[in-house]
Amino acid sequence: MGGTDFEGVMKASLDMKGLHLAQQSESQDIVNMACSVEESSDKKPLCCPDKSKTSNSHLQEDEEVLADHSTVDEVPGSTKKKKRNKSKKKKEPLEQTNLSLFQSLQQTDPPSIPVDELFSSGEFPVGEIQQYKNDNLWRSTSEEKRELERLEKPMYNAVRRAAEVHRQVRKYIRSILKPGILMFELCETLENMVRKLIKESGLQSGIAFPTGCSLNWVAAHWTPNSGDKTVLQYDDVMKLDFGTQVDGHIVDCAFTVAFNPMFHPLLEASREATNTGIRESGIDVRLSDVGAAIQEVMESYEVEINGKVFQVKSIRNLNGHSIGPYQIHAGKSVPIVKGGEQTKMEEGEFYAIETFGSTGKGFVREDLECSHYMKNFDVGHIPLRLPRAKQLLATINKHFSTLAFCRRYLDRLGEAKYLMALKNLCDAGIVQPYPPLCDVKGSYVAQFEHTILLRPTCKEVISRGQDY
Repeated sequence: MGGTDFEGVMKASLDMKGLHLAQQSESQDIVNMACSVEESSDKKPLCCPDKSKTSNSHLQEDEEVLADHSTVDEVPGSTKKKKRNKSKKKKEPLEQTNLSLFQSLQQTDPPSIPVDELFSSGEFPVGEIQQYKNDNLWRSTSEEKRELERLEKPMYNAVRRAAEVHRQVRKYIRSILKPGILMFELCETLENMVRKLIKESGLQSGIAFPTGCSLNWVAAHWTPNSGDKTVLQYDDVMKLDFGTQVDGHIVDCAFTVAFNPMFHPLLEASREATNTGIRESGIDVRLSDVGAAIQEVMESYEVEINGKVFQVKSIRNLNGHSIGPYQIHAGKSVPIVKGGEQTKMEEGEFYAIETFGSTGKGFVREDLECSHYMKNFDVGHIPLRLPRAKQLLATINKHFSTLAFCRRYLDRLGEAKYLMALKNLCDAGIVQPYPPLCDVKGSYVAQFEHTILLRPTCKEVISRGQDY
């Protein structure tokens, strides 16, 4: 066996002891460092805010309440576990509240919630935007024109509110239309829904004119009077034309319904002609040019009805029109045939672009019992001798002013035995009657219509929706 080096053993022992002491010192430094980090976490600098402290104060209050109701099984020292469980308990009622709020903002079926409650922000949907063409392209980027639009924002919002009511009502009415429905009930249902959704308030908001539901060869201005028993049939072609208004800003929009598919080309002709008229409209555009474009599209269609082919014709004595505050026909006419006036469309104007396609002569005349009436817009004071006529005029001024009305509306207001007084107002030139306009009997007429606004920067189809 070999011998032992005693001094070497002692030196090695001392080296091991020093290494052990050094390791202990290093471990203590690590512990101290961890403690200092933990203490500093309670005092974070302003540039690093504590997310837990910036959470919703209501959540913190609810967490305190939940802590008071903690169960016996929970470990007293497990603070993080408690907070995690509490936050889950809190999220559930919040999600339910938001969901119920979201559901309360959805329209019912049938529609019954006023649109200003659906859009609580007070901002209503913008219609379809179409850019101007050619020499007016610069308008879309003009800061001056944008500022003009900002100034008109309250007026734009009012008419968009009326348009949203129109969209929702016509969407529902389309869903319930079927052969066998009584025309009187159809109009009453539609108009009562408009009154509800627009929150009818005298002349401030309500119906702009009576619901036109003209059938077949009757092109316009027909609505059932009280006691009328007309029923919608499978082979009927019905034009449904109604208007809404807010602060006198009128939305005039119409569409045609036909259940028998053989009439679909006739409807397509009028629809595409209307869309063409909208596209061609714009600031500085001549009205006659719009009419020429409409006729070209309209008369490119043919329709076969019961084995006989008809070319679709534009009704030459019916037109679109400009719209003013409380004035459905504001002076300018938009023809649907070539020729006509050379007047130009101007910035800021509203127009009803409407077309009528017919399988008849393409010319209408007044016929049938009158139902539509309207006080003349520019009429001055005209003395009346009949007390009943004076009383009826007071009713018209209060409820309709220069907006169109019909006999059903007078009946609804409680007026009775008013026909003689109404005739007296018509004879005096205070009220203008609008009898139904009819093409030749046995023909069919289709109509489509939208309201457009010639804004300074672009053209807005106010009444456009997804339904057509």
